[in-house]
Amino acid sequence: MSILIENLSKTFDSKIVLNHINLEIQTGYLVALLGPSGSGKSTLLRIIAGFEKPNKGSIWLSGKKSTHIKIQDRKLGFVFQDYALFPHLNVFENIAFGMSIRKTPFEIIKQRVQQLLQLIQLESQSKKYPFQLSGGQKQRVALARALAIEPEVLLLDEPFGALDVKVRKDLRLWLRKFHDEIPVTTLFVTHDQQEAMEIANEIIIFEKGHIAQTGFAKELIEHPSTSFVKDFLDL
Repeated sequence: MSILIENLSKTFDSKIVLNHINLEIQTGYLVALLGPSGSGKSTLLRIIAGFEKPNKGSIWLSGKKSTHIKIQDRKLGFVFQDYALFPHLNVFENIAFGMSIRKTPFEIIKQRVQQLLQLIQLESQSKKYPFQLSGGQKQRVALARALAIEPEVLLLDEPFGALDVKVRKDLRLWLRKFHDEIPVTTLFVTHDQQEAMEIANEIIIFEKGHIAQTGFAKELIEHPSTSFVKDFLDL
């Protein structure tokens, strides 16, 4: 699914959080939204998901104007920093949840969950509950749950932010490989430059509610467009 953002703005209590954002994401890309805290990147992700409404501007998903479409009709998967797993459900049940509420036949659910468990390398953990898992395992289950409903766009809001350095490094390498196998259009919010450089096809740098620069990692490093970009990337 392609994503087109046209002249989008958002304010909270008269504070401008996003200021006339124009952006196009190609189908199948893994794109990092990179910037310091408060620069607007998570707000943009929540608007694309439908959790927030813009004050101005439009969102187009696969050529269809989707600014006011309900969350459940956007064909999106969303993964939060805090995992948001259901503590009373085991790994299998957490991954199956979205399909269950859509009344998908159990045989289809079982097949899909088994495929995803294999993909996230947790086949032997299917009967465990979230409290029995490590942080990295919980995040992989959250990703599998988001993918179980076969979304056309995957939205990740600092998904590794609560994890220690080694686990973060392992998971971002895993996510890159994972995306190569299932190339769903993915937006990944982070404030970690190295994380963005290692994972993304394309990087969008935010500064105080607007886009400072967009490009591939090599372009940004070799040709920073502003002093902010240069300083933020520590060049």
